[in-house]
Amino acid sequence: MQNKTLNLSRRELIKNFGLGAVALSGLFGASHKAFAKNAQHIVMVGGGIGGATFAKYLRFADADVKITVIEPNKEYITCLRTNELMVDLHTLDDLTFSYDTLRNSYGIQFLFDSVTDVDFDKKQLRTAQGEQISYDKLVLSPGIDFRFEDYEGLTADVAANHVPHAYIAGPQTLLLRDQVQSMPKGGTFILSPPAGEFRCPPGPYERASMFAEWMQKHNPSGKILILDPKNTHSKFGPFRKGWERLYGFGTDNSIIEWVALDEGGKVTAIDPTRKTVKTENGTEIKYDACNIIPNQRAGKIVQHLGLTDSSGWCPIKRNTFESEIQKHVYVLGDSSIADAMPKSANAANTQAKVAAKAIVAELKGETPGNAIFSNACFSLVGSRYGISVSAIYEVRDGLIKPKGKSAGVSPIVDSPAQAALEAVYQKNWHRTFVKDVFG
Repeated sequence: MQNKTLNLSRRELIKNFGLGAVALSGLFGASHKAFAKNAQHIVMVGGGIGGATFAKYLRFADADVKITVIEPNKEYITCLRTNELMVDLHTLDDLTFSYDTLRNSYGIQFLFDSVTDVDFDKKQLRTAQGEQISYDKLVLSPGIDFRFEDYEGLTADVAANHVPHAYIAGPQTLLLRDQVQSMPKGGTFILSPPAGEFRCPPGPYERASMFAEWMQKHNPSGKILILDPKNTHSKFGPFRKGWERLYGFGTDNSIIEWVALDEGGKVTAIDPTRKTVKTENGTEIKYDACNIIPNQRAGKIVQHLGLTDSSGWCPIKRNTFESEIQKHVYVLGDSSIADAMPKSANAANTQAKVAAKAIVAELKGETPGNAIFSNACFSLVGSRYGISVSAIYEVRDGLIKPKGKSAGVSPIVDSPAQAALEAVYQKNWHRTFVKDVFG
């Protein structure tokens, strides 16, 4: 895979897109005012990265609009950096954020509940606790749902208790950590990434990397077997080079073995009782710990509301993220069809900012402008070895595409300082990013 170097400095990208909220937050003090009865009401379903960013930046754009976020959890645990948590570099508390600042400083109302149905004609929604809420604009950022049915023997219950996907931060994160760390000496950890589009394309390979580093220290005779339903993967070149440098990839002593689709890597079935997986070519492989990250689709609520198409994702208007199926309804983040943009936290963050600006323009009777998006995604191949991918995106020919020559991955260079510096960037970026969302 040929790597492109960026014309746009990653440092500048982080600076320009990570510090936006810090610069803007001074414009808004605590907002405890009572909103006018005729104030426009924007309801946000989902308080994750996309939802929290949208609510905050909508307030930046309009001090008078009424904003309600409906979210079942009173705190949010970021999936970001959970791969480090599983090798004891973080705790769940380190990755848990409250909504207090959004409520107290920006006048955003939170209802800790779940939406059960929406009447699009009446612009009303109902919640599990029996609330009925009217809206002027409805925005959803519900994340992902899993296609357990694509694997014989895999169900939501099996994932929760035996074969964790650990792709939503929480109990499964800790379960997978404990399973891998308690493997017998010389044991095998099987990791099966998803096919098709899925949240955080580099995530499975970062996970394998961090467990490989842990096993070097604690279980050096153990093996990580990546059974992949694809013939390449995100940041393939930089990951491969990092594995070669750190874990002997490509040699007989490699901790990591990667089996591509054409080599029989697609997992089709699992037997958690016998601790075996079966691949498409009928090969049965025994494991000591297993992480099947299932194929994915849009979150359950947008499926239920009929906002998805045959792809399983939500078609949207690219400059505003308004649904192509229902007017006055918007879908952000992982659930949306965003073309060249990956399903990442940073993508959801920038999509939310674009949607907030577009909605305010529409409320004022103005035409939303042409959208510009960004994404910067950092991954660790080791605790001190980082790689990244980044791009600026524009809407062109009706699709979201990289702008100019902005898109690229970490260059493969001989100097170890490059990878060490990218690991530092990752840590600093995360600190700034969560402040932008929740601070």
